[in-house]
Amino acid sequence: MSQPQPTAAPTENKFVQGLGLLDSTMIVAGSMIGSGIFIVSADIARQVGSPGWLLVVWLVTGILTVVAALSYGELAAMFPRAGGQYVYLREAYSPLCGFLYGWTLFLVIQTGTIAAVAVAFARFLGVLIPAISPTAWIIPPLNLSSGYAISLSTQQGVAILVVVLLTIINTRGLALGKIIQNVFTSAKTLALVALIAVGILFMRSPEAVHANFGEFWTPRGVAEIRPDFSFMPMVTAAGGLGLLIAICVAQVGSLFSSVAWECVTFTAGEIKEPKRNIPLSLLAGTSLVISLYLLVNLAYLCLLPFAQIQHAPEDRVATAVINTVFGGSGAAIMAAAILVSTFGCNNGLILTGARVYYAMAKDGLFFKATGRLNPSHVPAVGLILQCVWTALLVLPRTRLHDPVTGALKTDPVTGAEQYGNLYGNLLDYVVFAVLIFYVLTIAGVFVLRRKQPDAVRPYRAWGYPVVPALYILVATVISLVLLLYRTQTTWPGLLIVLSGVPVYFLWKRKSASVPAG
Repeated sequence: MSQPQPTAAPTENKFVQGLGLLDSTMIVAGSMIGSGIFIVSADIARQVGSPGWLLVVWLVTGILTVVAALSYGELAAMFPRAGGQYVYLREAYSPLCGFLYGWTLFLVIQTGTIAAVAVAFARFLGVLIPAISPTAWIIPPLNLSSGYAISLSTQQGVAILVVVLLTIINTRGLALGKIIQNVFTSAKTLALVALIAVGILFMRSPEAVHANFGEFWTPRGVAEIRPDFSFMPMVTAAGGLGLLIAICVAQVGSLFSSVAWECVTFTAGEIKEPKRNIPLSLLAGTSLVISLYLLVNLAYLCLLPFAQIQHAPEDRVATAVINTVFGGSGAAIMAAAILVSTFGCNNGLILTGARVYYAMAKDGLFFKATGRLNPSHVPAVGLILQCVWTALLVLPRTRLHDPVTGALKTDPVTGAEQYGNLYGNLLDYVVFAVLIFYVLTIAGVFVLRRKQPDAVRPYRAWGYPVVPALYILVATVISLVLLLYRTQTTWPGLLIVLSGVPVYFLWKRKSASVPAG
């Protein structure tokens, strides 16, 4: 009589290490390059008032970004597992600190950015297909209060469809998402290189070059920066203190265009040789993008007089630049480039974000199902949950009011009420919070050097302790200026972060009440 064969023990479904150095670098660069570089320079130019200081703002952002990436490299090499920045904050401070980051990431940092980039994709697709419009209603606006409404336009519908499509693709496994990331990041990098070549090497305007570089530091058309506190002085970039404040306030646009490089740390569990490749990809990806951003702004200055940069229609500086070279077809060319850029950017954001929710669930601090991998070895439930919340952020609208009279804004031609987007407000609120988390994470390098002095550190932060300390100092100064001069968009960001405190204790209590086994 034959003996029954022992049943094989079930094997744990694990992440597949399918990302090499090039793939990781593409995630860093691709997640950073969205639509911001094509737009935000107009507002920065109005705030700082001269070509020289416009470039200085981007240079400050670049130095901050690369220094931060070098510091994150030490933490990434110490903790090469899924969750990235969430893990670093948890290990350096406490599970509560890590949770507050993950909570804010899910609530608005990742999902709000995905929503904003998806709507940007739909908006520029509307340049090519006019039927895709913010006022072509599938479900007309339903006013919920004096400040908010909900609607579904063809533009919103396309934005949601893009997020759903990329989510479905990324639930099918890492390989397909990686291919999309590599292809689209390469394409938009080449598009930026082409824009730089056209502006600096081949088609530069002698008039623009003379006007911009002949009066490189001369302020012109400077916008007033009004504080939200009545006791603080109104300033402009024409003075010493005013210039410092203007540079700090202008960082909102340039930093927003440069964030998300840390997303590659979320995928540490899927990167080959993570202790080596994550630090290298952080350095390579951020250095590439910041170099491109500086050169793109130099190209703007070689093609357009500064006043035209400051007052580009709808702040679309890149479109105004291309129009000077290709005439009326410039808008379509730029729209196509931004479609590629935003599609690739959102793929990177969607791919990486769910890995943080996975790590939180493994700690009992998020929905249990998000801590499981599907047969394709990806956190599909986390991806789907992220998709649903992002779609919900696309639907609400803000009812716009005149800042002086308080009257509802209407279209001057049709008389129809004009609406904004809720996620736009949330992103303004959270820029301050993102900067705080950067400071806390880099301070975590110091904390962990003391708490875990004997831990293996395959890579050590460059310039420690001076360079990371300078980052903390500069970023703190910027945060304080934003707190004083952009109070309405900083305190709400802090409140969003703090809203996670009671949620943390509720989740912790729930996790403790679940019997083991």
